[in-house]
Amino acid sequence: MRVASVGVISMAIVAGACGGGSVSAARNDLATPAGTTARDARGTEAATTGGSHVREITIPAGATLPIVLDTEIGSDTSHAEEAVAAHLAHAVTVHGETVLPAGSRVGGVVTSAVPSGRVKGRAHVAVRFDSVSPKGEDERYTIHAASIGRTAESTKKKDALEIGAPAAGGALIGAIVGGKKGAAVGGAIGGGAGAGVVLSTRGDEVRMPKGAALTLKLTAPVTVRVR
Repeated sequence: MRVASVGVISMAIVAGACGGGSVSAARNDLATPAGTTARDARGTEAATTGGSHVREITIPAGATLPIVLDTEIGSDTSHAEEAVAAHLAHAVTVHGETVLPAGSRVGGVVTSAVPSGRVKGRAHVAVRFDSVSPKGEDERYTIHAASIGRTAESTKKKDALEIGAPAAGGALIGAIVGGKKGAAVGGAIGGGAGAGVVLSTRGDEVRMPKGAALTLKLTAPVTVRVR
């Protein structure tokens, strides 16, 4: 009788061990390992990492990003390849969902900085932005956007006045002194004096000051990971 009892007890222990192993396996099959990817209800790819849900949302080409300059840019003060900083003035949304919050950092470089020249050559400055970092995150995304440039207004009318006024004054003085011949000589003298004024001065410079509001237009889509 004792031998039979021991055999029954041993069989029960073995059965219990096998049953416990089956439950553990079933529970492991139901668990989702960290870092695996899945598809959410909208069909965008999502990732679960450490309990946080990350989805990828694409901002399409042609979208506009309103930015505010944090760096002053000037035709006579900036240089090509000089770094430029800005930030988003307003959040960028896609289908009503915020993809880039207001204040996100935008980076770029000066592509052209030409100061005004004498007689001809208007001042010009241009900048291209190529990256964006969502506010509060270290991740940076490459963007492709149209360059933004500014060119100083033409000074031809002002130059004509600076040349013409002294010429007229010289002709008037020449006429008083020596008649028609004096007027011709005086006009030549006056015109030369006026030209000297133009040659010794430059035209207006062009600047985009800190705090200036600009608009970027994406030329290619950019995909951002949103938590």
